[in-house]
Amino acid sequence: MEVTCLLLSMVLLVLALAISIFAFKHSSHSAKNLPPGSLGWPIFGETLDFLFGKPEKFVSDRMKRYSSDIFKTKILGEETAVICGPGGHKFLFSNEQKLFTAFRPHAMQKIFRSYQAAAPAQAQIPREAESKILRSPGFLKPEALVGYLGKMDSITQLHMQTYWEGKDEVKAFALAKTLTLSLACRFFLGSDDPERIARLVSNFDDMTLGMHSIPLNVYGTTFYRANKAAAAIRKELRIIIDEKRAGMSKGAQVQDILCHMILATDPSGKHMAEAEIADKIMGLLVAGYSTVATAMTFFMKNVGERPDIYAKILAEQIEVAADKKAGELLDWNDIQKMKYSWNVMYEVMRLTPPLQGTFREALTDFTYAGYTIPKGWKIYWTVSTTNKDPQYFPDPEKFDPSRYDDEKVFPPFTFVPFGGGPRMCPGKEYARLAILTFVHNVVKRFRWEVAFPAEKIAGDMMPTPEKGLPIRLQSRQAERLAYF
Repeated sequence: MEVTCLLLSMVLLVLALAISIFAFKHSSHSAKNLPPGSLGWPIFGETLDFLFGKPEKFVSDRMKRYSSDIFKTKILGEETAVICGPGGHKFLFSNEQKLFTAFRPHAMQKIFRSYQAAAPAQAQIPREAESKILRSPGFLKPEALVGYLGKMDSITQLHMQTYWEGKDEVKAFALAKTLTLSLACRFFLGSDDPERIARLVSNFDDMTLGMHSIPLNVYGTTFYRANKAAAAIRKELRIIIDEKRAGMSKGAQVQDILCHMILATDPSGKHMAEAEIADKIMGLLVAGYSTVATAMTFFMKNVGERPDIYAKILAEQIEVAADKKAGELLDWNDIQKMKYSWNVMYEVMRLTPPLQGTFREALTDFTYAGYTIPKGWKIYWTVSTTNKDPQYFPDPEKFDPSRYDDEKVFPPFTFVPFGGGPRMCPGKEYARLAILTFVHNVVKRFRWEVAFPAEKIAGDMMPTPEKGLPIRLQSRQAERLAYF
C-alpha cells in the first residue's frame, strides 16, 4: 500500500512539475506578440492531432481558424510557428542561415546521429564543413548525373524484367521501393547486390515510418521499430564501408559518394568516423528512396485511373523510343523530350506531396506578418499551404497536367515541390531522372488499371497506400512489335 501511495505521489509530482513548466513558458512568452494559435496540452502539445489527423488537414484547419499567414502550435515536443502561403515560402527561402537553420525532429536526430551518442567526447565535423564534404564532388549536379543515366535505365529495365513482366497483378508501392533502393544503392554505394537490397528494403520501411514519430523507445512503438531497423541498416553499411576501404587499398577507383566520404577530410585534415559515415549514408539513401518511390507509386495510381492521360504519355514515350537504336539506353536529350510526362509528375506531386514538410529553427527573434517568433522556436514549412488553394489552382482536386503547359501563369512561390533557396532539394535532378526513366520503361511495356480505386491512403508525413496499390497489368508486347 505504501509503495502504491509513493508511486502515485511521484506521478502527481511529475504532472505538477510539467504543468508548472508549461505555465512558466506560457507566461514567459506572453510578453511577446506571438502568432495566434494554441500550444495544446502540456508536454504533448498538438502532436497527436498533427500525426494522426494528417499534417495537411492539421495545417489547413488552423489556417482557416487562426490565420492564412502564420499560426503557432506545439508539435513533436517543440513550440512551432507554421508560416504559410507564397509569402511564407519566399520569406523562408530568402532567410536560410540568416534567421533560421535546418532542424531535425528528435526522432530523426536519434536515428541519424547515433555516432554522436556513441562517442560524445569525440570532436565532430562542423555542420558547414560536413555540408561541403557531401556536396563538393558534385555527384548530384546534372552534368555528373548524365553519366549515370544509362546505368539508371539498365537497372530499371532489369527491374521490369524481374518483377513486372509476366505478372497479371503487382503491388506498385513495394516494387517502386525496391527499384528506388536499387538505384540509390548503386548511385551512393556502388552496390547492386540484389540480396543485400532485399535485406535493406524492409528495414528502410520501418525506419522511415519512425522518422516523425514520438521518440519513445519502448517495445512495440513505431520509434522502437525504427531504431531497431536503423541499427540493422547501420550494421550492413559498416560491412560495405569495410569492403570499400579494402577495395580502395588495392587500387579500386573512387566512383561513388561512399568512396568520396571515406576519403574526404575537413579543413583540419580530419576524416569522418566510420559510424558517422554510416549514419550520413543512411540519410542519403532515405532521401533517394522513400520520396521517389512515393512519387512513382502515385503516378501509377493517377495515370491508371485516367486512360486519356496515359495515351498522351504513351505517345510521348513512343516518340522518344522511335529515335533510339535497338538496345540503346536513354540519354540526356531523351529526358528533355519528356515534357508532358514531367507535367504529369508535377500534378502527382501537387495532389500527393511525397513529403509533407520540413522543420527549421529560429536563430534569433524575428518578425513575420506582424508577429514575433522567439529564438529557438521551430518553423514548420509545408507545400500544402498553397498546393490546393483554388486561387492558384482552379478546381484544385482535379488531376490536370495541362496546368503546367505555361508555368509562368503561377505567381512566384505558389508551386515549390522541391523547396527553394539555399536548401532546395539537392536531389531534385536525381529524382527527375529516376522518375522519368521509370515512366519511360513502365509505359512502353504495360497498360494498367488500379485494383482498388478507393484504397485508403495512410501515413502521416509520408503518404502510404494501405494495400500497397495493387494494379492489374496488361502487356503491350503486341503493340510494341507493331511500332518497332
